[in-house]
Amino acid sequence: MAKEAISTPVIRRLPRYYRFLGELEREQVERISSRELAQRMGLSASQIRQDFNCFGGFGQQGFGYHVKELREIIGEILGVRKDTGVIMIGAGNLGKAIAAHVDFEKRGCKLIGIFDNNPLLAGTMTASLPIMPMESLDSFCEQHKPQAAVLCIPKDAAQQLADKLISLGIVGFWNFSHFDLRINNPDIIVENVHLGDSLMTLAYCMHHRDETDE
Repeated sequence: MAKEAISTPVIRRLPRYYRFLGELEREQVERISSRELAQRMGLSASQIRQDFNCFGGFGQQGFGYHVKELREIIGEILGVRKDTGVIMIGAGNLGKAIAAHVDFEKRGCKLIGIFDNNPLLAGTMTASLPIMPMESLDSFCEQHKPQAAVLCIPKDAAQQLADKLISLGIVGFWNFSHFDLRINNPDIIVENVHLGDSLMTLAYCMHHRDETDE
């Protein structure tokens, strides 16, 4: 029998579980029940149990979850120790901020190259890496074989660049370009980040904060 696919909402909750369990570890909490974890995370205990059951279930009835062990298991599922090679395209303000402040290596990735088409940036350092010209992209990918790319580029440049990156072996994109890469490339893996959408969601929730769900 084919393995049942894990739903996207469950996958998106896994990093939250990993983060909250890390906080519990730092507080030296050794074990926790699904009810207590649910209270901390704003979820229901049944939702947590359903999510974990997608991967076989991890707790013991009457005991709950061993915090350190559960975090290690979820980390293994997320692949936090795999060091997937990642390149970044676009070293403007957004790219530099992501390179400097996102801890790639704690999240299963390793930033190994940064590229930009601005000749004034070539050779300057960001996150301990030299910014390289786009002309060196092909040879770099051939030598280092990155699997994923962070796109911090204008929307109108995204499709052409994505096509090139796919031809160079890139299969996953952390996409800040606001262009839907999967329209023409349905087989790639894309995580789209729309900062403006997130801000508008916040604005909506604030504007409608007094409304109740029907």
